[in-house]
Amino acid sequence: MPSLTIDFFHDVVCCWCFNISSRMRSLTDEFSLDIRHRTFVLQASRAEMATRWGSPEAARETILGHWAACREVSDRPDLVDIDAMRSAAFDYPHGMTAAVGCKAAERLGGQNAHWDMFDRLQQAHLTEARNIADHEVVLHAARELGFEAAAFAEVFDDPATVRAVDTDRQHARTMQVHSVPTLIVRETGTRLVNGPREDLGAQLRAAARLIA
Repeated sequence: MPSLTIDFFHDVVCCWCFNISSRMRSLTDEFSLDIRHRTFVLQASRAEMATRWGSPEAARETILGHWAACREVSDRPDLVDIDAMRSAAFDYPHGMTAAVGCKAAERLGGQNAHWDMFDRLQQAHLTEARNIADHEVVLHAARELGFEAAAFAEVFDDPATVRAVDTDRQHARTMQVHSVPTLIVRETGTRLVNGPREDLGAQLRAAARLIA
C-alpha cells in the first residue's frame, strides 16, 4: 500500500481534534502515514474570544456543550472532564499560546515533537482543566516532554515561531479550511470525514487505491 501524506489542521482547544488525534496515531503505522501538523487557531486572543462568543460565560457554556457531544463519541470519554473546566477559575482559553508551543516543539524536534506537544496540551486542557493560554502551562508541558527549558523558552519567545503559526493559518485559508479538525490527503486532495477509527481506515484505503 502506498504511503500517504496527511495535512492535519487542528487547534489544541478543539475536543473533536482530541478524538481524531488518537485515532490517527493508531492508523499511522498501519497505513504508513506522514502526518504534517498545521496549527489552525480559531480564536487567537481574548479579544477574538469576546468577538466570537460575546462573554466569557457564553463562551464556556457553548463550548462545553460541544465537549459533551464530543465525549459521547470519544474512545476515551473519561479523559474529557467537563465539570472541571466548568468550575475552572479562568476564562475559557484561546488557542494561540498553545499553538506557538506546538510550533516551538516542531522547530526543535520535527513533526513527531509537534504531535507530542499537541497531545500533551490537549490533555492539560481537556483532562486537567489547566489554562493553556498561560505561557507557564506550555513551558511546563515542554519540560515534561523532555525539552531543555532554556532552549525551548528561547524558541517559544522567538517571533519566527509566531510567524510559523500565522503561516499555517494562511495555508488553511488557501486550502479553504474553515474548521477543525480537517485532514487532507495531499496526494489526492481527499478530505477525510471525521468519524470512528474504522471509518477513517476505510477512507484511507480508498485514497491509497487512487494512487496505487
